[in-house]
Amino acid sequence: MIAEFFAGVGTLLKGFRMWKTHTKLMSLGLIPAFIAWALLLAALIPLGFTLGPITDWITPFADGWVSPWRETLRIGVGFVIFIAALALAGAVFTAFTLTIGDPFYQRIWQGVERSLGGDEPTGKTGIWTTVGEGIRLVVLGILVALLTLVIGFFPLVGGVLASVTGIVLSGRLLARELTSRAFDARGITTYTRSELLGAGRARVIGFGVATQLCFLVPLGAIVAMPAAVAGSTILARALTERAAAEATAPPPTAHA
Repeated sequence: MIAEFFAGVGTLLKGFRMWKTHTKLMSLGLIPAFIAWALLLAALIPLGFTLGPITDWITPFADGWVSPWRETLRIGVGFVIFIAALALAGAVFTAFTLTIGDPFYQRIWQGVERSLGGDEPTGKTGIWTTVGEGIRLVVLGILVALLTLVIGFFPLVGGVLASVTGIVLSGRLLARELTSRAFDARGITTYTRSELLGAGRARVIGFGVATQLCFLVPLGAIVAMPAAVAGSTILARALTERAAAEATAPPPTAHA
């Protein structure tokens, strides 16, 4: 389980190594990533400046509390709100970036497939499929953000649990969305895709968590997005090949 988790982290690192071997190809993904990042930053900065009034409005019951308990509560509430916003931001960033940059990222995953050798999948994702998957990702991101917000109000451990929950769940969403292009190119149905991701759950979460953490680093999302697309292609291929190998493996023989 732990080894598989770190194998997922290593898959993202393999995606980053593509910057060294396929620099021009990977650079194609910078422009849509920068546009999406700039728009999200424009939304998060005002949120940061208005957290004070928002937390005051949410916690009117604390108006009569003595210092420092009133400030401690409101700082904690503000922290939880911002964590939930970041969880949602990761989903929105990925959905928006993949939608506006679909032609660029198509070329990236195809280049990665060629570099890995073997038969190259020839299927492509239509624009409306891309838009639909992006909307689905945003909706699920909203649900994750709401769940993170609720967990954050648990006494004492809420902030820590909210942070972990937000990163893990949003990371899994990112991994599912990022691998969808490589799966679509192989003609893999939604049901089969869910089975493949479920069979490699620890690896998928490791990849997704590592990607989400990179997105939280200032400017990290811009550089990490092409690497995440490359890594997700490697991940999808590894999960598909492992499932094929397991399906054709002879059953274990019983010993007397």
